[in-house]
Amino acid sequence: MEGILFAFGALLSWGFGDFFIQRNVRKIGSWKALAFIGVSAFIILFPFIYKELPLLFNSSRDIAILTLGSVVMLSASLFDFEALRRGKIAIIEPIYGIEVPVAVGLSIGIWGEHLSFVQLILIGTVFLGIVLAITEHHTHLHYHKRIFEKGVILALAGAVGMGLGNFIVGVASQTVSPLLAMWFIHGLLGIFCVIYLIFKKDLKIVDDIRNNKNIILAMCIFDNVAWICYAFATTLIPISITTTITESYIVLAALLGVMFNKEKLKPHQFIGVAIAIISVVILAGISE
Repeated sequence: MEGILFAFGALLSWGFGDFFIQRNVRKIGSWKALAFIGVSAFIILFPFIYKELPLLFNSSRDIAILTLGSVVMLSASLFDFEALRRGKIAIIEPIYGIEVPVAVGLSIGIWGEHLSFVQLILIGTVFLGIVLAITEHHTHLHYHKRIFEKGVILALAGAVGMGLGNFIVGVASQTVSPLLAMWFIHGLLGIFCVIYLIFKKDLKIVDDIRNNKNIILAMCIFDNVAWICYAFATTLIPISITTTITESYIVLAALLGVMFNKEKLKPHQFIGVAIAIISVVILAGISE
């Protein structure tokens, strides 16, 4: 039961976290947004993990996994942000659902997770629901006709990268520990971003905090809480199940748009929301 609760905690935190990430990216840029997320995790989580550091540095394999995770997460995040900057949201967002089959495939094929036939069917219906829910027009489902739309290639790279990142975070959480994994991965990601900003001579951090402190704080809290919940969930339930449940935050974003922005969903989007929610609830229930 705890694993399911952590997964839903990640779902909710990402649903709100992405809202603040989008606002920060538009105000301070992708590199600074990632730097704030990474550095805040590095500082805040250190008191909880410092006793584990000697064990970590005794294993070159664990350091390699964590370093790879940080590089993958940095690359995937930058691809995602740049895709949204260049392309149309209605075209780009449905592509992000690809994270689910990527992470599930890696979890089963490489990590040896075993899922029942019913669980696999439910994962498929959640993916279908997500794609329908965030696709504004049915013609946007014709992926082969829009491969050359602006931002699509970047979004595909970002989605595959995030699917791989989800898998690596799950593996690292199981082999090391959830908090240590997120401290190392987000901390190193933050250091990469700070080095880049120093190289570009773009470190007006004080001004950024003074002008945007509330949305920066909210972004750091929600995004880091989401990843910590995700990491803990993967130690209690399969990575594939965790990823499927947490990726439904995309559906939450659609519902928030209806509730707070008075957006109107098309009939196929309502069907997608219903399919995703029902499938996630059933999946959580049988995976408990």
